[in-house]
Amino acid sequence: MRDEVFNGPVKPHLFYEVVKWQLAKRRRGTASTKTRAEVRGGGRKPWRQKGLGRARAGSIRSPLWRGGGVVFGPKPRDYSYPLPKKVRRAALRSALSLRYKEGKLTVLDGFDLGQIKTKLFVEAMEKLGLKGEKVLIVTDGKDEVLERSARNVPWAKVLRCEGLNVYDVLNYRHLLILRSALPKIEERLAV
Repeated sequence: MRDEVFNGPVKPHLFYEVVKWQLAKRRRGTASTKTRAEVRGGGRKPWRQKGLGRARAGSIRSPLWRGGGVVFGPKPRDYSYPLPKKVRRAALRSALSLRYKEGKLTVLDGFDLGQIKTKLFVEAMEKLGLKGEKVLIVTDGKDEVLERSARNVPWAKVLRCEGLNVYDVLNYRHLLILRSALPKIEERLAV
């Protein structure tokens, strides 16, 4: 394991920036309200301008009226914004270093279950002393047996090394990395 990737300085301010960026990117931004122009009806002036002693009104769909439009309501929009790759890489290195320094990072030679069975996965985690703990398992590529065995376990998540991200590393207390995934992670995060 390279020190520059797994034993570097821990920078919490980068965690804040990158997690905020990840969550903003994830937002769908589909909230929408109708303005007075979009609400059905209200084309005719409800009463004449002068002479009735009432306030002047041009439409029954005015925002002041019940059933009227919304003034500054939400419209569909994109919440994502750019964040430099160097910042994202530095934050991931920092998150991995944090887990390593806490002693919550374990490197496994392999994770062979033999067949797709959630029960086998839970038993394997129990042997590791991690049953019920929030665990993130990082594989080097597609491992259908492991992925399908773990997908119904609420406290575990299996990620491929290219999907490794700051949010998940911080969200899951324990990190299990398969030895075959280490070179790919180190290559991606090398300074």
